[in-house]
Amino acid sequence: MERDIEADAIVVGGGIAGICAALELLDAGRTVALIERDTAENFGGLARESFGGMFLVDTPEQRRAGIRDSAALALADWRSFAEFGDGSGADERWPRAWAEAYVERCTADVGGWLRAAGVRYFAVPNWVERGLYVPGNSVPRFHMVWGTGQVLSDTLVARLERHPRRERLALHFGHRVERLLTHDGAVCGVAGRREDDGRPFAAHAGGVIVAAGGINGDIERVRRHWHADWRQPPEVILNGSHRYADGTLHDAVAAAGGRLTHLDRMWNYAAGVHHPQPRKPLHGLSLVPPRSALWLDWRGRRIGPMPLVSGFDTRDLVARVCAQERPYSWQLINRRIALKELAVSGAEFNPSIRERRLFAFLRDVLLGNRWLVERMTRECEDFVVADTLPQLVERMNALNGDAAVRLDEVRNAAESYDATIARGEALHNDEQLRRIAALRRWKGDRVRTCKYQPILDPRAGPLIAVREFIISRKSLGGIQTDLDSRVLDAAGRPISGLLAAGEAAGFGGGGMHGLRALEGTFLGGCVLSGRIAGRSAARLT
Repeated sequence: MERDIEADAIVVGGGIAGICAALELLDAGRTVALIERDTAENFGGLARESFGGMFLVDTPEQRRAGIRDSAALALADWRSFAEFGDGSGADERWPRAWAEAYVERCTADVGGWLRAAGVRYFAVPNWVERGLYVPGNSVPRFHMVWGTGQVLSDTLVARLERHPRRERLALHFGHRVERLLTHDGAVCGVAGRREDDGRPFAAHAGGVIVAAGGINGDIERVRRHWHADWRQPPEVILNGSHRYADGTLHDAVAAAGGRLTHLDRMWNYAAGVHHPQPRKPLHGLSLVPPRSALWLDWRGRRIGPMPLVSGFDTRDLVARVCAQERPYSWQLINRRIALKELAVSGAEFNPSIRERRLFAFLRDVLLGNRWLVERMTRECEDFVVADTLPQLVERMNALNGDAAVRLDEVRNAAESYDATIARGEALHNDEQLRRIAALRRWKGDRVRTCKYQPILDPRAGPLIAVREFIISRKSLGGIQTDLDSRVLDAAGRPISGLLAAGEAAGFGGGGMHGLRALEGTFLGGCVLSGRIAGRSAARLT
C-alpha cells in the first residue's frame, strides 16, 4: 500500500462539483485531498465536454434581451415540470427543498460567482424545455457559457491552481475509490486502488465529500433502473456519460448506511448517434435534433399523431421513441435544413464557441455549419445521404441490414408534410409547423430554425436520413442529502463526516429535478451543491 493520504477533508471526484467544494475548503483554510480516478488532463470531468449551458434567473442577459423573469416564476415552472409527488415523504421533501434553494440562490451563488471568476455568457439566452403536456420554462433561461463547458472547467481549475492557499491542496489522479472508511459510526476516510498498477491506498480526513458523478456511465446499471414510463430498455443504448460515472461510490455510500433515491429518474436523450471516433464502448453523441426534421419510426412512418419536435419536453421524446415496436428512430432532413439546424451537443463539435472565435461562430450561424454537416455525413455511421428518396430508403435499409424502412411510408410522410407547407402559413394545420412558428418568434431560435422548409425540395438536396438511438446522459436521482449537503440515512439522520454533491447527489437532495429537468440545472447544480458541501465540510474540521 502506498503511504496513507491525510487531510482535513477529502473530495472524491474532480468534476465541477468537486472543484467547487475544494475551492470553498481552501477559502476556509482547510487542507484538502482531491481524489480523482481519471487522469490530470481530464480534470473537470464531463463538464469539459458539455455545451456549458446554465439555468439562471433574472440575469443581466435576460434583462438586456427584454425578458422579465423572477424566482417565483422560475420555481412555479420547476415544480410544474418536475411533477414532484405530494411532498409528504422524505423522498420528495429534500428534492423539493433543493429545487427551491437552487432557484433562490442561482443568480448570486452560481451566475454571479462565476462571473466574478471571469466566466461570460452569450448575450441571448436560449429557450429550451418550454413544456408540452405540462408547462416548462416560461421564458428563456439557458445561459450558454462563451467557450462551452471546457472554458468553464478551465476557469475553475485555474482558480484552484492560483488559489492563495494552493499548498494546502493535494491532487491525486488515477486513484479509484472503492469504499468508505468508518470509525464509531462516522465516516473518516476512503480506500481503493490506483488505476495504473492496482496498488491499494487509503486516505483519512475529518470529512468526506462524494462528488464522483452519477450512474449513467454504466449501461447495465442504467438498464436495471430504467423508468417504468419508458417500458423496456432498448437493445441499443449509447453512452453519453462519463466512463467512470458507474455508481461505485453510490454502492459505497449505501454500504455506509446512506440512502439512495430516485435512481430510475434519468436525463437521457432520444437523438443519439455513434461517435465517429469512439473513446469508450457504445460511445455516443447527442444531436440537437433539427426542428424541421420529420421524426420517423423504424418503418419510416412519421411518429404521431403528436409529432416529435425538440425543445419542448426531452423526456417525452425518449418515452415516445421507447413506445415504438423497435425503440430507435430516423430523422429525415435535407442539406438546407442540416446546414441551418444540425448541431451536436457539447464542446467537441462546437469549436468556434469552445475557442471563442466570434467571427467563425457568426459565419456558421449565417452561412450554415458546412464543416459539421460534411464531417457527420462522411464519418458518422448513422448518417445516410442520397439524391432521391428511393436511393435514400435503400441506403437506410442497407445500414440496418434489413428491409424494415418502407419507401411508401417515407414518401407519404414527406409529401404530406410538404403539401401542408405549400398551402401557405394561414393554412398550416400541422402541429410541427405551429411549433416552428412559435420557435421562430424568439430571436435565439429564429437564427437556427428554417422557415417552413419542405423536405423534398429539389433545390435543398441532397436528402439526409439519420438513425438515432436513446443515449444515456445524466442521473437525476442519487444520494439523499439535506440542504447542507450532508448524506442522510434511512431514518433521515445525517451520517457524521459524509457529504455528497453534484450528480452523485442527484444534483442535490437525491433528485432535485423530479421527473424532468429545465436544462442548465446540471452544471449550475454542481456549482451550488459543490460550494455548499465544501462549506459544510469546513465546519466539520
